Amino acid sequence: MREEEAVPQEAERTDGAPQLDHTAACCHGGAKMAVLAYSLGKREINQHFTIKNAKLISLVLVILLLVFHAALRHYGGGDSCEWLLSTGRYLGENVWQPYGCMMHKYKSIEAKTCLAEKRVVFVGDSRIRQLFYSFVKVIDPEGREDGIKHEDISFEDERSSVNVDFLWCPEANNSMKERLIAWTHEASAKPDVVILGAATWSIKLHSGSSEALQQYKVNLTGIAVHLERLADHGEVYWVLQDPVNEEALSDNRKMITNHQLELYNEAAMEVLNSSKYNGRARVKLLAASRQAALETITKSDDGLHLPESTRHVGAMVIMNSLCNKLLRPIDGSCCQTLPPLNFLQKLSGCFFLGSTVVFMILHVLGNNRPRRPVPPDVESLEEKKPATAGVPFGPKAPFQALCRMGIIMGYFYLCDRADVFMKEQKFYTHSTFFVPFIYIFVLGVFYSENSKETKLLNREQTDEWKGWMQLVILIYHISGASAFIPVYMHVRVLVAAYLFQTGYGHFSFFWLKGDFGLYRVCQVLFRLNFLVLVLCVVMDRPYQFYYFVPLVTFWFVIIYSTMVMWPQILQKKANGSGMWHLVVLAKLLSLLLFICFFAFSQGFFESTFSAWPLSKLFELNGSVHEWWFRWKLDRFAVIHGMLFAFIYLVLQKRQVLSEGKGEALFPAKISNLLLFLSVVSFITYSIWASSCKTKTECNEMHPYISVVQILAFVLIRNIPGYARSIYSSFFAWFGKISLELFICQYHIWLAADTKGILVLIPGNPSLNILVSTFIFVCVAHEVSLITNDLAQVVIPKDSMALLRRLGAVALFSLVVLLLTRGKQLAPGA
Repeated sequence: MREEEAVPQEAERTDGAPQLDHTAACCHGGAKMAVLAYSLGKREINQHFTIKNAKLISLVLVILLLVFHAALRHYGGGDSCEWLLSTGRYLGENVWQPYGCMMHKYKSIEAKTCLAEKRVVFVGDSRIRQLFYSFVKVIDPEGREDGIKHEDISFEDERSSVNVDFLWCPEANNSMKERLIAWTHEASAKPDVVILGAATWSIKLHSGSSEALQQYKVNLTGIAVHLERLADHGEVYWVLQDPVNEEALSDNRKMITNHQLELYNEAAMEVLNSSKYNGRARVKLLAASRQAALETITKSDDGLHLPESTRHVGAMVIMNSLCNKLLRPIDGSCCQTLPPLNFLQKLSGCFFLGSTVVFMILHVLGNNRPRRPVPPDVESLEEKKPATAGVPFGPKAPFQALCRMGIIMGYFYLCDRADVFMKEQKFYTHSTFFVPFIYIFVLGVFYSENSKETKLLNREQTDEWKGWMQLVILIYHISGASAFIPVYMHVRVLVAAYLFQTGYGHFSFFWLKGDFGLYRVCQVLFRLNFLVLVLCVVMDRPYQFYYFVPLVTFWFVIIYSTMVMWPQILQKKANGSGMWHLVVLAKLLSLLLFICFFAFSQGFFESTFSAWPLSKLFELNGSVHEWWFRWKLDRFAVIHGMLFAFIYLVLQKRQVLSEGKGEALFPAKISNLLLFLSVVSFITYSIWASSCKTKTECNEMHPYISVVQILAFVLIRNIPGYARSIYSSFFAWFGKISLELFICQYHIWLAADTKGILVLIPGNPSLNILVSTFIFVCVAHEVSLITNDLAQVVIPKDSMALLRRLGAVALFSLVVLLLTRGKQLAPGA
């Protein structure tokens, strides 16, 4: 009351105008109205747009999108191979994006593997010679363009037996025809791949006459017969003519106009598309480089020959067309066929189908039981039992959950394994990261609410923290922001903060509750790993591929082992004597030494985790190097979280902290000093991250300094009493499903195992992101519910029943591991 009364009194003394009292009162009333309108607006939104309604809408959207893409393929014609060869666009200045699929950037060793013991022949004029040189540079990046003009040129890589030839034949005439006839009659000399193209010389020599165009069409008709015969035993490509920069052409080339080139391209398409096999032209038309050249021909030195970057596009298009189906790169979805299902994928399909049948039978019989509400995050200190915990699950509930999971896994497979939806490459620009970043934080502020409690790192606040961090990480992934080192380093801090929370949450739980029972451990492990283990089977990916879950699981086991190890020290026990606090610190010091030993012994680390059966959990592509990199990068984050939890809980017990509503955490001077130091730390870290030149250099420092940034955030967020009194319900909602969001993004938001972006709505990137994000979030929330439902069924509270189930799981896992190991050893036997 005193502060409110001081305002009008000060106003009277300033200018003697009593009206200002009414103005202040009016403003105060206006503020109340604004707050009321704000609250009503949020309530109206939440009342009509529930998560249940959102999921129904997302299901309808998925069905409509499946129908749309099926119709697009059937009636629109074409597949990803035709899209690769025919159309695309530039992302930025140098990144070529084929329509609807991803183009892999081939390296020398991959090209040699694909083309081993093959002969590739380029036939044509100087522009085909350019394409030949670009193609050779993919195989041999050190290759030189030192061939004699208007002469044949040969390239050979002896190790891989790759032969690439260029044959000078600038016109589609009898000379070209004779070369083709010779190949069709001599099986030994027949090339595996032929790339041809010609027109500019015909236009130049005959001054663009209509008679020359007619003769070109006649000659090409005669040549087409032999091209089709070669196509029966190999790959044949006809390169459509690229545009020219007419203003930059020399006088003796002025007759080569874009209009003339279009006429010759139309003639070529008419002839070569006339004969098809199974609805496809036997001679493939390469038009993508022509479309790329439309945007870059102005950079040509002579107006005729393309810039090197554009030639490289044509070479990569050919390489993807030839090699994707053979090497199957994950980020090269163009021209890839559907992979055959393995045994485990078929088995999982039958399992989900059987669960659906059982659910339908039980549903028809009317066996219904109420559904439990969602239990809170297992990593939270403040776990609360569901209100209906006494209501047992009926036999229908687990089958219903498995049925829903089967439908979701079907969607996962269609998105990232079947050739149903389109995929595109990522391309980073500052706007693609920072615009959505600002947008979500505006939404987060809009949904600010009062906290139920004001303790440091209370439940609502940790959910909020996980939520906004996860949203930033999602934006980081889809925008390809790892290319920008300052953003990369800040996101590395967010990952460390997740692990910090892992250490903080589990230490706090064990310290306060002392629950080291098997039931609690199995609940945590199940909820962390259920989705990932299902995806490993359905998507045919190793466990380590979803690196964050193995990381969190590993550290949970380490935390549990540290706390359960003799002597077990809880807060109740430590209160009796300060000596026990020293024992806890000794335990943490031992854990630190354990971490340092592994960190500085890479050989021992790799040999430990490469040993069977641990290798099955930690190897990726036959090596544990990725696991070593991930583990080492944030190796101190968990112990920092444990130490912080220990110090905080001790100070809280000794009533050193002020955690009342509106109260600063420390006395005023200390609070102000800590806030100042925290802000300085934030700014200093950002300056340092912006000055980093390489990721390797930054990553070396990251394990030692990330904790400073994390602690700075915790102090800024918790020292002021008003900051602890509010939280963002928007971010907190996402925080409760942060694990599912992180895992689901791999296949139903991103694509090609995070290498690209899923395209549900082609031609409209903004709408596509909105729709795919909406479906993705709904799926992640549903998976969270399913996981919690199944956890109650799979993990019984009865110790003997739990031990029996664990024994059965261990036996089944051992059999699977032995079978997979036997298959791996068989080829070398």
